[in-house]
Amino acid sequence: MNQKTYSFITLFLIIFQSAFVYGQSTVNFEVTVAEEVQNGFQSDGRMLIYISTKNNSEPRYQSGMDTESFMFGKNVSNWSESKPLVLNEHSNWTKTGSWGFDKVPNGIYYVQAVWNQSGDKESRSNVAGNLYSEPIKVILGGSTKNVSLRLNQVIESREVVEHPLAKTFKMQSEILTKWWGKPITLMASVLLPNSYDQDSKKGYAVRYNVAGYGGRYTRINRLVGNESFMEWWESADAPQIITVFLDGEGPFGDSYQLDSENSGPYGQALIDELMPKIEKEYGINPSPETRFVDGCSTGGWVSLALQLFYPESFNGCWSYSPDPVSFKKMQLVNVYDDENAFYNKFGYLRPSKRSVEGEPEFSIKQEIYSENVQGTSGTYITSGQQWGAWNALYSPKGTNGLPVPIFDPTTGEIDKTAAENWKKYDLLLHTKNNWMELAPKIAGKINIWMGDMDNYYLNNAMRDFDDYIKSTTSPKSDAIIEFSPTKGHCSNYGHREILEQISIKLQKE
Repeated sequence: MNQKTYSFITLFLIIFQSAFVYGQSTVNFEVTVAEEVQNGFQSDGRMLIYISTKNNSEPRYQSGMDTESFMFGKNVSNWSESKPLVLNEHSNWTKTGSWGFDKVPNGIYYVQAVWNQSGDKESRSNVAGNLYSEPIKVILGGSTKNVSLRLNQVIESREVVEHPLAKTFKMQSEILTKWWGKPITLMASVLLPNSYDQDSKKGYAVRYNVAGYGGRYTRINRLVGNESFMEWWESADAPQIITVFLDGEGPFGDSYQLDSENSGPYGQALIDELMPKIEKEYGINPSPETRFVDGCSTGGWVSLALQLFYPESFNGCWSYSPDPVSFKKMQLVNVYDDENAFYNKFGYLRPSKRSVEGEPEFSIKQEIYSENVQGTSGTYITSGQQWGAWNALYSPKGTNGLPVPIFDPTTGEIDKTAAENWKKYDLLLHTKNNWMELAPKIAGKINIWMGDMDNYYLNNAMRDFDDYIKSTTSPKSDAIIEFSPTKGHCSNYGHREILEQISIKLQKE
């Protein structure tokens, strides 16, 4: 066989294999609105189509950050609920990768649609009031020409479980309402101690709990539903401390409970409005000496940040697996010096998550492309997800009224001007630059735990923070920073353990 014949056969086989593996014909996705949900339908929103080979959860709960799931998003205006919405690869979608509807590999998939019509009310798609279809099983490729998806489900509103010790708190924030020019409501839930007496003059100690990323105030439901915890909480052994579960919802994802050029003065609203009002309503001692804050992951960063930015408002923080405390090690990205967030200096994709054995699970690029699909702007800055929320807190506001992206949503190229603004929220820089004034105010108040195989590489930044804390002199820090080898993200965190540590501190003082 001569080289020319061999090359021809090779080319034929490549073309044949491509035609077999990838669907080449147009697949139309026809989305309709069921009559039973038309009453709450809104004509403007973002259509999200989820396609996955996995059936272990609904596609809408899957990330689109692996080779087995795909996400497509498109803004739609003036859609009539009485007419089908027909979409295909020509519909100008934002997508998680290079796949179009005509390029998704042939196979068996589970497909689901979500109509995000609450973008002006909440920052994410799986939120109350949005419509979705039940997942259907389809074979893509070959003879499949049309996939019909029927929006017949409404995501229900969230409520705090009924229990005598569980309460819901809500208030309209005058500070945020003035900043935004529209009513802004702050939510929280309250877990009372078993001997709580509203008329008591005791003045209870309070623990402000900050959730992991995007956690809502209704997370109290899981704790109240935990038989082991509640058996202890309702016993004579439990400390008589009130826990306030702060709400993670903000305009661009998690508010991080801090002031921001983009989300507004959430820190001021917390310190000057929510805390005084909730403490008065539930008979909480308003003294900072009996006020504590804790959390893990996002909650770990926020609890540490609140203790550092408002050092005299809290008497201790318990920070577990906090988000990057130094942006020189924003996971694996040096925001200040690196040129690109997606690729390292060796040209390799930077992973965003790993197993505790070190196996990468998905890259920052995959994560950003997933967020781009969910963002109403077609980019991660309005996704309501992790990078979108980080960006909204740390970056300046752009001329278009949206946060300036720290890096290009497609290429990953870092904007050095935006990076300068991030320095204001760099906890290591803040601590270094204010140490002489800050140290006496946080003495005895810093408790940090980190797994040395954190799944999101958060231990790298914490090692730098720890190095600085250990180097401090005149005054020397007494912060407790513990690293656990081979431990992953938030693996040592527990509500009972935190409450017991707060109780011990109260007894000593």
